[in-house]
Amino acid sequence: MEKLFLLDAYALIYRAYYAFIKNPRINSKGFNTSAILGFVNTLEDVLKKENPSHIGVAFDPAGPTFRHVAFEQYKAQREETPEAIRLSVPIIKEIINAYRIPILEVPGYEADDVIGTLATEAGKRGIQTYMMTPDKDYGQLVSDNVFIYRPKYGDKEFEVMGVEQVKAKFDIQSPSQVIDMLGLMGDASDNIPGCPGVGEKTAQKLIAEYGSIENLLEHVEDLKGALRTKVENNKEMITFSKFLATIKIDVPIELKMEELVREQADEEALRKIFEEMEFRTLIERVLKTEKKQPVNAPTQGNLFDLFTDEGTVEEKYSNLARLETLNYDYQLIDTEEKRSELLQKLLTKEILSLDTETTGTDPITAELVGMSFSYAENQAYYVPVPANREEAIKIVNAFRPVFENEKSIKVGQNIKYDLLMLQNYGVELKGKLFDTMVAHYVLQPELRHGMDYLAEIYLKYDTIKIEELIGSKGKNQGNMRDLAPEQVYKYACEDADVTLKLKNILEDELRKNGAEDLFYNIEMPLVPVLAYMERNGVRLDTGALQQSSEHFTKKMNEIEQEIYALAGVEFNISSPKQVGEILFEKLKIIEKAKKTKSGQYSTSEEVLESLRGKHPVIEKILDYRGLKKLLSTYIDALPLLINPKTGKIHTSFNQTITATGRLSSSNPNLQNIPIRDENGKEIRKAFIPEDGCLFFSADYSQIELRIMAHLSEDKNMIDAFLSGYDIHAATAAKVYKIDINDVTREQRSKAKTANFGIIYGISVFGLAERMGVDRKEAKELIDGYFETYPDVKRYMDKSIEVARENGYVETIFHRKRFLPDINSRNAIVRGYAERNAINAPIQGSAADIIKVAMIRIYERFKRENIKSKMILQVHDELNFSVYPEEKEMVGRIVIEEMENAYKMHVPLKADCGWGTNWLEAH
Repeated sequence: MEKLFLLDAYALIYRAYYAFIKNPRINSKGFNTSAILGFVNTLEDVLKKENPSHIGVAFDPAGPTFRHVAFEQYKAQREETPEAIRLSVPIIKEIINAYRIPILEVPGYEADDVIGTLATEAGKRGIQTYMMTPDKDYGQLVSDNVFIYRPKYGDKEFEVMGVEQVKAKFDIQSPSQVIDMLGLMGDASDNIPGCPGVGEKTAQKLIAEYGSIENLLEHVEDLKGALRTKVENNKEMITFSKFLATIKIDVPIELKMEELVREQADEEALRKIFEEMEFRTLIERVLKTEKKQPVNAPTQGNLFDLFTDEGTVEEKYSNLARLETLNYDYQLIDTEEKRSELLQKLLTKEILSLDTETTGTDPITAELVGMSFSYAENQAYYVPVPANREEAIKIVNAFRPVFENEKSIKVGQNIKYDLLMLQNYGVELKGKLFDTMVAHYVLQPELRHGMDYLAEIYLKYDTIKIEELIGSKGKNQGNMRDLAPEQVYKYACEDADVTLKLKNILEDELRKNGAEDLFYNIEMPLVPVLAYMERNGVRLDTGALQQSSEHFTKKMNEIEQEIYALAGVEFNISSPKQVGEILFEKLKIIEKAKKTKSGQYSTSEEVLESLRGKHPVIEKILDYRGLKKLLSTYIDALPLLINPKTGKIHTSFNQTITATGRLSSSNPNLQNIPIRDENGKEIRKAFIPEDGCLFFSADYSQIELRIMAHLSEDKNMIDAFLSGYDIHAATAAKVYKIDINDVTREQRSKAKTANFGIIYGISVFGLAERMGVDRKEAKELIDGYFETYPDVKRYMDKSIEVARENGYVETIFHRKRFLPDINSRNAIVRGYAERNAINAPIQGSAADIIKVAMIRIYERFKRENIKSKMILQVHDELNFSVYPEEKEMVGRIVIEEMENAYKMHVPLKADCGWGTNWLEAH
């Protein structure tokens, strides 16, 4: 059966681009690939899911269309096309050509007209036709054989809309009435004016009564009051709006099904483009059937070229014998004599690359399978470690002089993992460290930092996934013990060798980019600190969590019954769809409810918060959701993360995730623990110190505002901090021009919102929303704020100016945040970059400062033989398990080092507290 798909290219490209707007995909060349990647992913999903027999992609042509000729303002208010999209379109067209899919483009006509003409003709011929687009105006074209195929949105699957679905969505009698609806209510995205004062509900009512715009205008005298005046005064505009909204079905293009037949893609052309764009995952997913090069023709000196996609593990590893022909010297060190010989060599080397092969990905519980070393490119050694614990310790300890040699630089990729693994065997990693993953993060914080990616970019390796090398029991699954040393050693040697090669390149890049100080004096000294904290772990009071679980479950059940009573019906509170129907159809809380792109009512937390107070059920639903998230994410989940060997949870601190320089954590994610409400505090109560110890918490006070005062050098803000006044009260006093002693609680609250919002470039609208005031008051507050702190405004403007000139901004420690969209002609894209230009130096400097404090505290603890331990870092807060006899000393060291981490125009201040758990201490 014939199945034709017609794709609206620009609609899908724009959608893909904006889907990644907060986390754009930037390759190593600095090119924004978001639109390309998103479009290809969508295309691939359709090809695989729907398997169309015929397909075409329609583009808008260059230059004006007949609508622009008829109406100069048509789409005039649209923002300039983002540069990333303009640069992406030619590449997307190359990709479409490589897929051997026809590109449909007719001068003077938009893509929807081309699709409308072809879809209508195909429908008449009885061909099942799907118009792929998120745009609602395509509804007018739907018929028995013609459907809208709406792309995925968030976690929503593809949506197919036929006649009944279109009628239900617009509440109309026929799909053709979509044109009349748009003609009356207008379409802001296309600048179709419609009738001023007529919205969707009124348009539905009029079309339901009169059937069409033409019939409505013939009976305008039947209308009453203001509505009659609106329609009478805008007859021409309504008629013209219908003309603009009508998709043409008579474009001069012929439906030639034989030209739209889906063909086999040109995989070589696709591979070339995907490699240029650095789409490794797409290469593996889309081109997985392509064979690797024959084993006798490696072109890049990469051992991965020696593998085919077929064959057993043994067959694949037998190919490694050909390494000798490539001048690789990878050796298996499996006897005591060989180990002794290698040890003597390694002790003489100033730079040593190392890697550990293990039985799992958790360094606290995993066991060593082997260790690989490299000190010269293309040369590496692998030392297997047996499963027997005593023998393993003996072998690892034989290399202790190498690991603990203070004079040699140790190089690794994610060396924190190796450091933790060696500690399991009583061995420390001493001397200077060089982590290739961290080095690349410092250079390019928004890119990926995995070894395969770095090898591909810097060494031009055509890498493949490890599971393709060694099957389902590979390193990604954790346990390398399932393979014999002869099967592992050359892969393990490759890791150490590649890491050394990357180090030789990246250290030069650090120097050229002025990033050596940040890397060598902050990021690398932080690695052992994080390893130390991860190994320390933190204890949990599981009994308290169990009580909290029972308490909150009971409370949630009570709220559930209250919601049913308020709604007058039982429904699934966890279903956004059912919640939307209850709130906006049954209870009719507001007339014009927001809908998602899938047509459902939007019931996100943001939407419900904006409706709080409209009906008591809203607050109850928010409470229910909050408790459910608390239970599933923390209270019921945390006990499952307790390590059975240590009895603690050992969160992983991630050093190379956030673009700002802040640390993140996982398993569990401690950065997102709620602290403001009473319910969230229950979680902190469960974090406890070691037996017989106290919980100590130290937190930077208003560090980001202090950094703003320092960077802007605003005299009024500096004076406010130096005077010792509460900064929010001082801001309120200046903005409202009153004595600080007369500042009300509400005024201080508004000033606090302004302090934290305005320095991040919040808009008048955003501030009004956040404070729950009208825009006039928000504007007055912003104006008053900048009048009070004029140099803050100058600093913000200067940050944007510097970003425009350099393409990046820096923290006080010269951590760079690249902003490729800062000069975009698209206001939305540019605005996001401008906010980051203001935000990144402040947030990044705060991250740098607490890292410096952590390093110094760690070193002081070691130097002064402190037994107490630093156990957690969350945002601007450090937490400790402290022996009572060290209470005074630890308190003094921590506050000293935190407050002296960096000298600014205003003092850094750290607040602290003590208790039997985290809640009491903080």
